[in-house]
Amino acid sequence: MVEFANTVNPFYASRKKRDATRNEACDRPVYARLPQAPRNGSPVPHLTSLYHFHRAGNYGDRKWPGNCGGNLIKDLLNYFQPTMVFDPMTGSGTARDVCEEMGVACFSFDIHDGFDACDPHEFSSESTFDFIWAHPPYWRQKLYADDPRDLSRAPSLEEFLRRYGQFIRNCARALKPQGKLAILMGDYSDREAGYVPLTFHTKRLAFAAGLEQCCTDIIRFSHGASSSKKVYRSSFIPGLHDTCMIFERTNHCI
Repeated sequence: MVEFANTVNPFYASRKKRDATRNEACDRPVYARLPQAPRNGSPVPHLTSLYHFHRAGNYGDRKWPGNCGGNLIKDLLNYFQPTMVFDPMTGSGTARDVCEEMGVACFSFDIHDGFDACDPHEFSSESTFDFIWAHPPYWRQKLYADDPRDLSRAPSLEEFLRRYGQFIRNCARALKPQGKLAILMGDYSDREAGYVPLTFHTKRLAFAAGLEQCCTDIIRFSHGASSSKKVYRSSFIPGLHDTCMIFERTNHCI
């Protein structure tokens, strides 16, 4: 029947070929030309507001829930040159691996070890670190640990933001003056709450804690995300990035 239709209506055959081409194009990687960055005195000239690095590097464990590659962490450490790093949500140890390779002192803890980063009593004393790396859960987009204190287990968005705000305040107090807090966060569409702009909430909570943003947002392309391999029945505009925001401790931290 299809062969007969192709013979009677040649436009049907060409349309069918075009549809197949479109579907194949969706499966192939698309390469975009990034804007040229201006020359400056940066020690990491390729570190710009658009971060494209498709290789994860030999840091951490890519099978770990929510793991991100360590190359961005490495570039940030090369740029800010900290001497004491803290990763309060270490996961598989990506930041720790980067610091070990670079010879930078690093303290790292995780909810899997019983460390609750949202508890102010478990955090380090004030003014200890000059750089903190944090990759918190994107609420319940991906459940991380069985511990009920885990942020991804928060029963509501309000409870997540309450504890997330306490986490940011803990980080702010643990920083030395002019110390940096780098948070990697992404927005997502929740099945019940709708679109959840977690990057907006991150900035809102950081500013409320007395932190100041010290440089541009870094848009990190999400290469290797597990969601990119799934097929969904619903219609939506896919998010292909998350955002790294870097804040600085001021004299007004609470």
